[in-house]
Amino acid sequence: MSAFDPLEAALGTRPVPGTPRPFTFPAVERGRLSGGLQVRFVHLPGRPLVSASLTLPMGAVDEPAAIGGATVLAARSLTEGTRRRDALALVEAAERLGASLRAEAGWDATVVGVEVPAERLAPALALLAEVVREPAFPAHEVERLRDQRLNDLLQAKADPARRAEEAYLATIYDPASPYARPAGGLRDTVVGIDAGVVGAAYASWAGFERAALVIGGDLTGIDLPAILEPLLGDLAPPRGAVPRPAPTDAGRLERPAVRVVHRPGSVQSELRVGHPGLPRRTPDYHAVAVMSAILGGLFNSRLNMKLREEKGYTYGAYSNLSTPRHRGVWQASTDVRTDVTRGALTDLLDEVRQMRDVRVPDKEFADQKRSIVAGFALELESAPAVLGNHITRHRYGLPADYWDQYPERIMAVTQDEVMAAGKKYLDPSRLQIVAVGNAEAIGEFLKTLGAVETYDTEGKKVGGQ
Repeated sequence: MSAFDPLEAALGTRPVPGTPRPFTFPAVERGRLSGGLQVRFVHLPGRPLVSASLTLPMGAVDEPAAIGGATVLAARSLTEGTRRRDALALVEAAERLGASLRAEAGWDATVVGVEVPAERLAPALALLAEVVREPAFPAHEVERLRDQRLNDLLQAKADPARRAEEAYLATIYDPASPYARPAGGLRDTVVGIDAGVVGAAYASWAGFERAALVIGGDLTGIDLPAILEPLLGDLAPPRGAVPRPAPTDAGRLERPAVRVVHRPGSVQSELRVGHPGLPRRTPDYHAVAVMSAILGGLFNSRLNMKLREEKGYTYGAYSNLSTPRHRGVWQASTDVRTDVTRGALTDLLDEVRQMRDVRVPDKEFADQKRSIVAGFALELESAPAVLGNHITRHRYGLPADYWDQYPERIMAVTQDEVMAAGKKYLDPSRLQIVAVGNAEAIGEFLKTLGAVETYDTEGKKVGGQ
């Protein structure tokens, strides 16, 4: 008789995935203020902390290359003082309400928001309106934030992961594309940004064209139009606005290539593998999302299970498909010991090919789709998360019922559609590889994967073929 194994007994009773329950995305009430500003109200009973987010459809992708980083700095500077209050007074005003003000910019939009208990929503919205309508951009605060960014860029040179991300963008995109640099800008552009540049950048995109204010939480008894009309009702979108031209998002190379950032003596290799991807509004987006999740978007995805669980090469290996307003990127990422760089890259590339060429087994396919749907539902436990999805729908012009239909559309994706998405969007013939590590130890193997360019940690080219 074999000895009792408690681990085996525990594993034998491991729960199995269940059938996803029906899900209804919180409804939204749509309207406009008298001046034309779009408003969206999401009633979430039992959520006394209310969130409000004003989305301005101007992001880092829209700024001139010479002032790269100005949009991010402008957003961060919004909460550093208004024409009525300096930074300290603004913080104190928010704290008295139990509110938190925030402003941030990304590639596609700038969001100014506030979170506050429902009973103090009206004065918190007045603060948000003050920040948006009366920014002061104090010179000393802008300079402080600019210097923080410059120091951050210096620190990034010593961080292999961040160095890999920066090098990856420069490898993937044509140098003329804004996507070839970080949204926060690089030293050569950030160093010249001052309060005048930040103020001009804000003035150029604060015309409220396609802007929207989304408010979510327990809105019982709150007359939002009556509160908002005196604060933002006269904000009229500009008439006859000229559409902004799409930025260059072309890929830099159409053949395999390798960029190595040499860190002498490094005991690890930080790896990025991928190529240009696709924009958010892609007809087969749901099939692509399932394909990406199976390959590397979840903890139990193929890359992590192979490189971490089976081979022990790394603490984690994932892939990500970014889908901004214009063409994003697909990338796989991991960091491994220097001596297993060859094995890790070989296995990673093999998983990419398998995703294209081999039908996903039934159980794996069903389990991963359930994981996507369950994860989506769990993300909506807070008002900010619900608002975030409504903002995404507005930002990319998705259908009004998009999130209501999202779980059903994910579950309706077929194995053939996933295989077709892999063949269409994963292209081994164009894969770009970035490795931050000891070039002397890994360079010979990397030459077998494509043309190699080697750089030092300052970004200067020091060799290659």
